[in-house]
Amino acid sequence: MAHTEPRPGTITTAIPARLDRLPWSRWHWRIVIGLGTVWILDGLEVTVVGNIAGRLSEPGSGLPISSGEVTGVAAAVYVAGACSGALFWGRLTDRYGRKKLFMITLAVYLGATALTAVSFQTWWFFLFRFFTGFGIGGEYAAINSAIDELIPAYYRGRVDLIINGSFWLGAVGGSLLSILALNTAVLPKDVGWRLTFALGVVLGLVILLVRRTVPESPRWLLIHGRHQEAERVVSDIEHRIVAEKGAPLPRPAGELTIHQRPSIGFGEIARTVFTAYRRRAVLGFSLFIGQAFLYNAITFGFGAILTRFFHVPTGNTGYYFGVIAAGNFCGPLLLGKLFDTVGRRVMISSTYLVSGLLLFGTAWLFGRGSLTAVTLTACWCAVLFVASAGASSAYLTVSEVFPMETRAMAIAFFYALGTAAGGISGPLLFADLTNTGHVRDTVLAFGIGAALMCAAGLVAALIAVPAERRSLEDVARPLTAAEQASGTVRADERRGRAPE
Repeated sequence: MAHTEPRPGTITTAIPARLDRLPWSRWHWRIVIGLGTVWILDGLEVTVVGNIAGRLSEPGSGLPISSGEVTGVAAAVYVAGACSGALFWGRLTDRYGRKKLFMITLAVYLGATALTAVSFQTWWFFLFRFFTGFGIGGEYAAINSAIDELIPAYYRGRVDLIINGSFWLGAVGGSLLSILALNTAVLPKDVGWRLTFALGVVLGLVILLVRRTVPESPRWLLIHGRHQEAERVVSDIEHRIVAEKGAPLPRPAGELTIHQRPSIGFGEIARTVFTAYRRRAVLGFSLFIGQAFLYNAITFGFGAILTRFFHVPTGNTGYYFGVIAAGNFCGPLLLGKLFDTVGRRVMISSTYLVSGLLLFGTAWLFGRGSLTAVTLTACWCAVLFVASAGASSAYLTVSEVFPMETRAMAIAFFYALGTAAGGISGPLLFADLTNTGHVRDTVLAFGIGAALMCAAGLVAALIAVPAERRSLEDVARPLTAAEQASGTVRADERRGRAPE
C-alpha cells in the first residue's frame, strides 16, 4: 500500500522511495528534453547577443544603439532581470508548484525574446532584455527543483550536471548561428539579428509543447496535501516503465511520515537555510562565487586578449569561442557520472581545485609570453573543461542539500548571488584589468579567478555533503517530516549543524 493516513493532515508514504528506485527509461528522457533543453536556448541567445553587438551598432541595423550599449547596458539589465526573476519566481515555485511555474517562466522568456526581435528603439531592446532575464532566472529555480525531484537518486548528479552544462551546447550553436546571421550576403543587416531571436522562439515553442506533458513533482504534491494526485502521478510513471522494461520494479526502500502544510512561510525558509543549515549555505556561497569569478576572469576581455596580444582578427574570435564552449559542455558530459560514483565531495573539491591550478598555470605561461592564440585557447579549454563540471555542481549542490520546502528559493538565492557577482562585480573588476593592454594586469585577472576557485575547492573538501545516490529526503529531511527514531538529525539541525 502506497500510503496510510494515521490522522488528518498526516501521511505515511513510500512515494519518494518509489521514484528513486526506478530504472532509467524513455519517460526520464522526456523529462530531460522537456525541462533541460531550455539551457541550450539560453546559451544560444546570450552568445548571439554578444556576437551581434558590432552589427547592431552599424547604420542600417534598424536599431539606434552602440556596441558598448549592447555589451554593457543590455548585459547589465539582463543580469538584473535574471537576479530579480530568480528570487521572484523561486518563492512562487515553492508555494504554488514546479509545473505551474516552469510553464509560466518559459512563457515569459519566450514572449520577451519575441518582443526583443521586433525592437525599434533602444529602450524597447533594453526593456525586453530585462524581461528575458526575468524569465530565465525563474527557469533556474523551477527547472532544477523539478529535475532533482523527478530523477532517481542514482542518476541525479550526472543528469543535473549535463543539463546545466548544456548551456554551452547552445553557446556553440549561437557562435555558428551568428556567423550565418551576420553574413550580409545571406541576410540584410536589419534582418539577420532579428531572425536569430525568432529562431529561439520557435525552438522554445517546441520545448513548451513537450513540457506540457511533464507532471507536477509528486514530492511537492505530497507536502502540500495533494497525496492522491501524487499517487496517481507515480503509479502512471511506474506503469509506463514496467510496460517498457517488461519486468517488475524492485520494492521501494523505506517510508516517510509527513505533516502536510499548504505553505511554508518565508521567515521559516530563511531560518532553515541560514541557521539550521548555515554550513551548507557557506558551501553554496563559496561554490557560486568561485565559479563566477573564474568564468569572468577568462570571458571578460576574451576577444580583446586575442586581438590585442595575438592580433586575431575581430571576425575570427567566434571560432575560438566555439572551441572553448565545446570544452565547457564536454566537461559535465564526460565527468558527470563520477559525481554519482566517486562521490560529491571528492569531485566537487577536485574540479574546483584542478581548474584553479590550471588557470594559475595558464597565467604563468601567459606572463612569460610562452603562448600563442591557439595554445592560450587550448589552455582555456582545459581549464573550463574541468571548471564547467564544478560550476554545474554548484547548482546541483544547492538544489539537493536543503529541505524540499526551501529548494526552489535556495536555488534562486544562490543563483541570484552568483549571477550578481558575475554580472556586476566581475565586469567592474575584470574589464578594467583586461582592457589596459598590460600583460601583468591580465595575469592578475587570471590569478584572482584562480585563487577564488581554489578557495571554494578547499571549502568543498571540508564541508561538501556526500549526497551521491542518496534520497533527497535523506540528504535533508523535509520541514514537514514527522519526528522519527533518527532524533540525532533533528537535534543537529536545531543546534545549527547541518547533518551530512
